[in-house]
Amino acid sequence: MEDTAREAGIAQAVEAYREGLLTANKAQLEALCMDQLTYGHSSGLLQTKAEFIADATSGKTTWTSIRFEGATNRVVGDTAISRCIFVGENASAGKTNALRFAMVMVWHKQDGEWKLLVRQGYKV
Repeated sequence: MEDTAREAGIAQAVEAYREGLLTANKAQLEALCMDQLTYGHSSGLLQTKAEFIADATSGKTTWTSIRFEGATNRVVGDTAISRCIFVGENASAGKTNALRFAMVMVWHKQDGEWKLLVRQGYKV
């Protein structure tokens, strides 16, 4: 498969992840993540797939906007690496929070679908 087509496929998965976070769509996030997911926050908190999805869909935090600035995707065989600057705003515990941090995601192609295996946020 041509590189541009493969990169378009991973770009679609990254966008589905962004939309899943923004809408707290549990089914969508479940489908996008591998069972072995390791999910790292810029604060240093590490979560499993179950912990990440429970947290993202609990309703304790609601996202009003999420953008992935300067996104790049590189496909190497059945693995893809996505990098971007995560820019978002959410509401949690009655407060509005603006977030901006760098993020790297490692995706693995499983049964013809891109699945998130690693996500790590880090301060910029």
